[in-house]
Amino acid sequence: MSERELRERMAEHGRSIYDRGLTAGSSGNLSVRLPDGMLVTPTNSCLGRLDPDEISRLDSVGNLLSGKPPSKEAFLHLAYYKARAKETAVVHLHSTWSVAVSCLADLDPKNVIPPITAYFVMRVGKLPLVPYFPPGDEQLADAVADAAKSSRGALLANHGPVIGAATLDQAVYAIEELEETAKLFLMLRGLPTRFLTEEQQKPLLK
Repeated sequence: MSERELRERMAEHGRSIYDRGLTAGSSGNLSVRLPDGMLVTPTNSCLGRLDPDEISRLDSVGNLLSGKPPSKEAFLHLAYYKARAKETAVVHLHSTWSVAVSCLADLDPKNVIPPITAYFVMRVGKLPLVPYFPPGDEQLADAVADAAKSSRGALLANHGPVIGAATLDQAVYAIEELEETAKLFLMLRGLPTRFLTEEQQKPLLK
């Protein structure tokens, strides 16, 4: 896919994410890895109104090459890519149900959401909790990179989900699955729940 096509695909997915209420205002950001850097949504931009020509193009260390100034969380994306060489797209949202889960006090930090459905296991897998850092704190980059060594996704405490995949389409589908599963997780809290066993999960992880 050409850079132009990637820019247009980012705008398309951003609009879809926004229109369905998975992010609000200027929150959330998308990125796509390039051979010599990445494309990332600009700072203070609404995902529902992205202009493909204004999407930020950064070099491999985060310097702006073209487009508007990048998201303040661009460093988070760079850290993720360094930790996971096979992923070429990252999505980070402040989606309601996932953020709600990220604020709970009794979570398993190694795997925040249990294996409720097969699609969650296939598209997300284990979901570690990253400790809270203030917005823009670059310590978050190290924490995300550490989490990404063992999982394609993570939940940032009191903040929201971040997940990557081999393509932007797959990363968007994964974060949508995560959001729906976060909703199920909260709906089921306090109820006797049957989770997938280790044996049931094994064929899903191949």
